[in-house]
This record gives sequence, structure tokens and C-alpha cells, in this order.
Amino acid sequence: MSSDKQINRRNIIRMGLLTVGASTIFGIKGITQTIIPDSVMQKNKDFAGDKDAQLEPALVQEFVRFSHFNFDTVKKMVESTPELVTASWDWGGGDFETGLGAASHVGNKKIALYLLEQGARPDIFTSAMLGQLDAVKSLIDSFPYLKDCKGPHGLSLIHHAEKGGDEAKTVLEYLKIL
Repeated sequence: MSSDKQINRRNIIRMGLLTVGASTIFGIKGITQTIIPDSVMQKNKDFAGDKDAQLEPALVQEFVRFSHFNFDTVKKMVESTPELVTASWDWGGGDFETGLGAASHVGNKKIALYLLEQGARPDIFTSAMLGQLDAVKSLIDSFPYLKDCKGPHGLSLIHHAEKGGDEAKTVLEYLKIL
């Protein structure tokens, strides 16, 4: 095979890939429908929900604020807007906080456990506060840099373990020897 044919074949393949990419990016119908089966598109749509409907920012901020200290209000808010359990508020400068993160850094176990039951996503900070030594160890063993990572408001794992009280003493001891 001559080099001209290889170059032409390569160029044809590249153009085909560019066409597919452009059609996907710019939403040209027909091409994308043959590439991505409807069943996959429906699963993605079901998972994503209605991407056009965003939670009201003021509602998210209020939820995160109450998640620090007011169980009854948090429960009422989750009952009326269940999506709040995974929402996060951006305080600025990369300081994102969820309701679970709020409850965790102040040691509010009642709110934290409720939010977890409602589908909130646990993280290493919540595990530290709840005294879940095996979870904390496993994550740090897998990702050693996590021992120094900061949670909402720049608060450390040690801070979260301290807020966990007696139930988190083993986590606190473990973190202090790292």
C-alpha cells in the first residue's frame, strides 16, 4: 500500500471522527441517533432528571445553614424538596458545603444520620465525625493525601473527629499518629 493511500485513509477516518464529534457537540440529529442508542439516552435522561430545573440557590443556602443546627427545619425541607440532600452551596473560593457537610463539621449526628438515610453522599469527613475508623483508614490507605485534605470551610479531618466526641475517639487517635 502506498503512503498516499495510507494518508488518505487516515484523513478519511479523521474526518469521520470529526463529523461524529461535531454532530454530537452541535446536536445534529440523525448522526447522533445512530451512534447512541435510544435506550442509553433514556437511561442517561432518567439518571440526570430534568437538567433545566435547578434548585433555587437561596433555598440551597438556607438548607445548608439549617443543617448545622435545626433538625426539624431540615426534615421539613427534605420532605418538600428531597433533592436538597445532595445539593451543595458555594460559599466562594472553592468552599462548597452540603447539608451533610454542615452537620458533620459541627458534630450534629442526628442531622447527619437523617441526611444519610435520605440519600446524602457520605465522605471521609462524615466518617471521621461518626467514628467510622474502618472507612477512614480504608480511604487514607487508598489515597494517602486525604489525611491532609480540608473539608468545608477548610476544616480538617481531625476537627471532624473531635466534633464526633467519644464515638470518634479511635478515629481521632488514628489521625493524630499519621
